Amino acid sequence: MKALERLQKILAQAGIASRRKCEEMILAGAVEVNGEKVTTLGVKADPTTDEIKVNGKSIRSEKKIYLMLNKPKGVITSAKDPQGRKVVADFLPGIRERVYPVGRLDYDTEGLLLLTNDGEFANLLTHPSHHVPKMYFATVKGTPHGSLLEKLKSGIMLEDGMTAPADVEYQDVDEENKTSTIRITIYEGRNRQVRRMFDAINHPVVRLRRVKFGDIGLQNLARGQFRHLTPVEVKELREAARKTHKVHKK
Repeated sequence: MKALERLQKILAQAGIASRRKCEEMILAGAVEVNGEKVTTLGVKADPTTDEIKVNGKSIRSEKKIYLMLNKPKGVITSAKDPQGRKVVADFLPGIRERVYPVGRLDYDTEGLLLLTNDGEFANLLTHPSHHVPKMYFATVKGTPHGSLLEKLKSGIMLEDGMTAPADVEYQDVDEENKTSTIRITIYEGRNRQVRRMFDAINHPVVRLRRVKFGDIGLQNLARGQFRHLTPVEVKELREAARKTHKVHKK
């Protein structure tokens, strides 16, 4: 006999949305179980025997897929955009499953973006308690001297609080264009965090590229191209999230 599972977990595993978004859909009255509308959290169901509908449509369990996209600059990390700008779905030809981004890259940021229809996987990697490292190459105006980089390394105060310590290292200095490229690894997922960190030391970012998520790197993936993650890579990302959660919980 299959154990009952929480409704939001069933919806997330079916690729409807992230678990948090699924909870919002339940509270908004968009979900029915066996013809009865559910508007409270905590309800459990059996996805193999119960009829579950979202906005009147039955859910179906999709094959879980895990993608890596080398997102170009000037692309929205969203399924669609009211202003008609390019979105990440435009770069996924042949993908029929409804996938959504694991975290975000802002419009002007390029590089490694994970996408999946596995809500549990997405939640595991983006939950604030898990501290999965994300590495960026940031090209900034000017050349931040040592004490400023030390601020980034030890944590810097932003409007939403002190950042966690970051790994920071010079990569290159372009004297002609008066810019510097700095490798920075952060362990949080705040909105536009890397840009705000460099703004805070008065060296604004002119180009930002994410090159690693956990131990998974872009390698030779061309800009605007995607590929499926291997089962080993998916396993490594899951283990990285669980490992960092245990470390920071101590």
